[in-house]
Amino acid sequence: MRAEIISIGSELTMGQSLDTNAQWLSLRLAEIGIPVFWHTTIADDLDVNLDAFRLATRRARLVIATGGLGPTQDDLTREVLAQVAGVDLVFHEPSFEHIREMFARRNRPMPDRNRVQAFFPTGAEPIPNPNGTAPGIWMTIDGAIVIAVPGVPSEMVAMFRAEVLPRLLELGLGGGVQVQRKINTFGGGESHIEEKLFDITRRGHVPEVGITASDATISLRIFARAPSPAEAQAQIAPIEQTIRARLGKLIYGVDNEELQDAVIGLLDDKRKSLATAESITAGLVAHRLGQIPGASVWFRGGIVAYDNRIKAEQLGVPQDLLDIHGAVSAPVAEAMAVGCRQRMKTDLAVSTTGLAGPGGATPAKPVGLVYVSLAWDGGVISTSFNWAGTRTEIQSRTAKQALNVVRLKLLEMK
Repeated sequence: MRAEIISIGSELTMGQSLDTNAQWLSLRLAEIGIPVFWHTTIADDLDVNLDAFRLATRRARLVIATGGLGPTQDDLTREVLAQVAGVDLVFHEPSFEHIREMFARRNRPMPDRNRVQAFFPTGAEPIPNPNGTAPGIWMTIDGAIVIAVPGVPSEMVAMFRAEVLPRLLELGLGGGVQVQRKINTFGGGESHIEEKLFDITRRGHVPEVGITASDATISLRIFARAPSPAEAQAQIAPIEQTIRARLGKLIYGVDNEELQDAVIGLLDDKRKSLATAESITAGLVAHRLGQIPGASVWFRGGIVAYDNRIKAEQLGVPQDLLDIHGAVSAPVAEAMAVGCRQRMKTDLAVSTTGLAGPGGATPAKPVGLVYVSLAWDGGVISTSFNWAGTRTEIQSRTAKQALNVVRLKLLEMK
């Protein structure tokens, strides 16, 4: 079976709203063994909607659409499904009564326009919506099951769990499970990672292994399809073991774990304290650490030192280092880390400095040049990187690099 999810709304195609419904539905369908092959996002345009549903019902056996069920003129899903199926819209009195009762419970008059929400393509079944005025639609078009639910996430989720999912299972459309395991890495490029895993990322490998890159994080996604979760995990386990053996310390976590999760976990394991001194990242490293529950046990705090005067006064960076090397330099990054550790009285301190742009660059120091330094009892190191991207991307990747430098050092410590 192949499924398609159609997300409807000009606010989605214009980038004003993010489509989270398709992701959520794909995950839920995977849990019952229904693979989603297509995500289609379309604007509130009649012809575009007709084309999308005609194509979907030809290539997928299950089509789930979200959006377009409201009472306004740009809510086209009812009309579109009727035209694609070649049938008329018919009025459904029980659905209309539900809509009227919904308004009555809210002590609001029902606009005449809401009556349109009680019309359904001939032969379709209404899907009850206890949380809103828009009932869903269940129908069959050319052998494909077509399900339409509201685009409001809370309504869509409730209707899927209470009405759609039980019916899909009752029809036997599931068939096993799809289980995903994500392994997150930092410090290696996408092509570098693939070279190490070329044999297991090849097309047709079972289980499927894919590589995705996002903000300098490279993730390996293992997709297993099997009759049961235990059998799927049995497929995943040896592949994960192979990935771990080949990538080693490049791996920092799994699934939704971030670098800051790994750092806080290691600080706790090693019983080490940490502070931050940030210039280019403007507190982003500290912010990410502070997001993790329990961070306050080992994360002491941070100093944002954008201005050179703050670097000198608050972190003790010698003025001659600033004058000779400039703020964006390895000596200054090291002095920031050492000064931060001394003042915060921590086991480790990490610092960041660099050029996020768009201005301030020179031939010797281009936009994207950053330095990250780490100080600990008995030593200090600095590393430099050249990031490409927007100001926000450079700052984010530098923050990740700082966290990764701390992570790698903690792995070495007893």
